[in-house]
Amino acid sequence: MQQAMIIMNPSSGKAEARDYIRAVEEVLQGAGYQVAVHETAGEGDATAFCNQACCEGYDLVVAIGGDGTLHETMNGLAGQQHRPKLGIVPMGTVNDFARALQIPLNPEEAIQTLSSPHTQRVDMGRLNDRLFANVVAAGSLAGSLSSVTTEDKTRLGFLAYLKEGIKELASNTAHTLTITHDGEVWEGSSPLFIAALTNSVGGFEKLAPNAAVDDGLLHCFIVKDLHLLNSVTVSISLLLGNLRNHKDVIYFTAKEVSVRSADPVQTNVDGEEGPLLPIRLSTLPRHIQVVVPED
Repeated sequence: MQQAMIIMNPSSGKAEARDYIRAVEEVLQGAGYQVAVHETAGEGDATAFCNQACCEGYDLVVAIGGDGTLHETMNGLAGQQHRPKLGIVPMGTVNDFARALQIPLNPEEAIQTLSSPHTQRVDMGRLNDRLFANVVAAGSLAGSLSSVTTEDKTRLGFLAYLKEGIKELASNTAHTLTITHDGEVWEGSSPLFIAALTNSVGGFEKLAPNAAVDDGLLHCFIVKDLHLLNSVTVSISLLLGNLRNHKDVIYFTAKEVSVRSADPVQTNVDGEEGPLLPIRLSTLPRHIQVVVPED
C-alpha cells in the first residue's frame, strides 16, 4: 500500500484547517493510501515532517495551509534522494502557488483533486541556501508585508496585507538597490523588487502573464517609483497584465539574480519574512512533482 503524509497548519483558513482533515484522509484512503497526519506547532515543523516523509519513502505529501506552510513543506524536499509527489489543499490568505497550477481554492474541491492521476513538474526557486515556491520581494513594501501578524491574517484575510501596504505607500520609502542578472547590473532607488516563478503574486494572476511554472526562469520587476498617486497607475497596469510596460517598472527574466544594498533591506519570501539583503536567487527547473486537477 502507498503511503501519504498530511502536513497541516492549524492556524490556516481562519483556523478552520482541522475541519478538513477527515475529508482528506477519506479521499486518500479511497485512492489506496495509508495515511499519517502531522500538525505543525511552530516554525520549521512542516520542513521537518516533509524531511521525514522523504527519508521514510512516502509516496505523497499533502500540505494543508497557505503559501507559508507550502514554502516550509517544499524546503523539506530540498536535496533529498527520494522526493514524494506533492498535494495541496490551499487554505491561506492568498494561495499564489495553487492559483498558478489551477488547483481549486475551495478546500472541498481541492481535496477531491488529491485523487487525480495527473501530476505536473514544477520549477523551484533557490534563495541563498533555501528553496521558495513562488515569489521573493525586497524593499520597504516587502518588509511592511512581512510585519502582518498571523492573528491579522486569520481575522482579516487579504485585507491584512492591504492595510499594511497602504500604510507603506503613504511613507514612500525607497532604498538604493544593486541588482545583477546574467552579466548586467542595475543600480538605483526602489521601494520594491519582485522575482516571481509563476504568474500569480499577491493574488494577482496577471503580474507576469507570460510566466510558466516550468519555464526555468525568474520573472523580475524593479519598481522605480511607488508614491501614492503613481501607485494607482501601477495598480491598473497590474490588473491589466501589462505591469512590465509601465514607465516606472523595469522587467526582465533571468536564471540567476543577486540583489544587494548598503541599507538593511528586508525581504518577503512566499508571503513570510525572509532574510535581509544581500540575496542570491536561482532556479531549479522542474524540480518537484505536484498533483493537479484532471483536464
